[in-house]
Amino acid sequence: MFDGVARRYDLTNTVLSGGRDAAWRRATREALGARPGDVVLDVAAGTAVSTVELAAGGVHAIACDFSQGMLRAGSARPVPKIAGDAMALPLADASVDGLVISFGLRNVADPDAALREFARVVRPGGRLVVCEFSSPTWRPFRTVYTEYLMRALPRIARAVSSNPDAYVYLAESIRAWPDQPALAARIQAAGWADVEWRDLTGGIVALHRARRPEHAPTAVA
Repeated sequence: MFDGVARRYDLTNTVLSGGRDAAWRRATREALGARPGDVVLDVAAGTAVSTVELAAGGVHAIACDFSQGMLRAGSARPVPKIAGDAMALPLADASVDGLVISFGLRNVADPDAALREFARVVRPGGRLVVCEFSSPTWRPFRTVYTEYLMRALPRIARAVSSNPDAYVYLAESIRAWPDQPALAARIQAAGWADVEWRDLTGGIVALHRARRPEHAPTAVA
């Protein structure tokens, strides 16, 4: 499915988000707080546009995606790229300083297994940031937003996407995704500490941030 949307993926995201996608990427980079020289893994990186943002300021950011079609669509972007499964990353234990996944965790077959796998590859004290669609906090807006997801989003996708049928699934996956407190609880249950979140655009998107405990075991079952 993601191979099928790769060709016009970035354009479709910009249109569907009303141009907010660039601001969400900046907020994600700021939440991670990586320093020059840090190694950061961008999981579900797609065409690596998010990885380029993370690489600002001397950070060594690596794009990782399950869809090779997505990685090929972003081949011109000057960041290293690897094909990999979020539930079985091709990296050694404690090998990165931070990990980001943007708008991808809800598409993993087992998000809880992925969160545990993220803890395996991040060094003790390293940081996780999950940028994901969430639940608007103001009830009237939440109603309007849900209507947009199920009716307007697929129509807009038909006009701009290279595979508009995929966006029906994407809308349904957003509606079914846990809200902010529920996702925070799942991140903590996967072995992460200091879990917190911040709403963006009225809660359409939430940034969850967590830290791998300093004394956590290297491998997480």
